[in-house]
Amino acid sequence: MHRRLVFEEPVSRAAIWSRRLAWFSLAVLLLALLVFRTGEPSLEGLAPVAAAYVFVLLALLLSLLAFARIWQSGHRGVGMASGAFLLCVLMLAPAAYVGFRLATLPALADVSTDIDDPPAFSRSRVALDARNGRVPPDVPPDRRRLQRPAYPKTVPIVLEVPAEIAFDIARRAALARGWQVLESSRPGGRSGAGRVEAVARSRILRTSEDITIRVRPRADGSRIDIRSATRIGQHDLGINAARIAAFADEVELLVDSR
Repeated sequence: MHRRLVFEEPVSRAAIWSRRLAWFSLAVLLLALLVFRTGEPSLEGLAPVAAAYVFVLLALLLSLLAFARIWQSGHRGVGMASGAFLLCVLMLAPAAYVGFRLATLPALADVSTDIDDPPAFSRSRVALDARNGRVPPDVPPDRRRLQRPAYPKTVPIVLEVPAEIAFDIARRAALARGWQVLESSRPGGRSGAGRVEAVARSRILRTSEDITIRVRPRADGSRIDIRSATRIGQHDLGINAARIAAFADEVELLVDSR
């Protein structure tokens, strides 16, 4: 009886290492994000995340190299290389989204519904303690005007109700959005305006964003202006405008439910 010898092509080493490096990159990326969430958020804290993406790119290049080697030599490992490639693409998707937002949106970290007279942030002890002593800096008028074409729907909220009622609606909307309300003052006094000071936290990175809401009486009702400022970096990727839009939607729901 003769045995038939079956010769199998070797597995591509590039495919093996691309899979290993892809999973290692995922572990490093998740660990870097966890460290950033639990620490004090800062631009320096994002360095490990950027380092993790270096490994992701290396794994992606290795998977492409594996495809080329397999095509040329007939080695096995297509499944490994394909899995590594797919995993790298999934990890790179958020980075690609961030790059797209950086390229298409103005470099603003502070957005307001009133670009001519934006609401001022409180300098009370409570507010300063919540912001670690930080007061969002004023934005030059020429830079603030960049938000007009980029965020045309970021406009004042005008209500046909008295300022007292508008203040209650604004405060309830802030709480409904899950923001931490630091302090509030009802309309009246010398300026006649009411104010709500709050802090919001992003869902993924848990970074803190500062918010101030101003409620002013009008002859035909009231006007609500809101300003949202990011603490980290000079570009908010459109987060502040989206937060203002969500607040406006919440106000509309509360008005409709009255």
